[in-house]
Amino acid sequence: QVQLVESGGGSVQVGDSLRLSCAFSGLLGGYSMGWFRQAPGKEREFVAVVSWGGGATDYTDSVKARFTISRDNSKNTVGLQMNVLKPEDTAVYYCAASPTFTRTEASYTYWGQGTQVTVSS
Repeated sequence: QVQLVESGGGSVQVGDSLRLSCAFSGLLGGYSMGWFRQAPGKEREFVAVVSWGGGATDYTDSVKARFTISRDNSKNTVGLQMNVLKPEDTAVYYCAASPTFTRTEASYTYWGQGTQVTVSS
């Protein structure tokens, strides 16, 4: 059984940093891991993805240079370091696994339950 469990969300001020973590289990090798987010009243959107080996990453433009995705397969974890947070980063953040390296939400097979990030000005 595949499980993805996010942690690390919370309420912070503008300009602060926060690190999200996703612990995964039951996954076979080769899965890319992505982070998505859904703000109130908006559709869920792609944030970042890291390949199975960690050698390739991709980010949505709005978080480039501020967010860093990483993974440690020895610990079965994926992290999202978020710096210089803005109010528009407020959302529920989801960890997800895909057999391909992609931004496409429909390609992600497994999802976590989400963790709330709130950025206040």
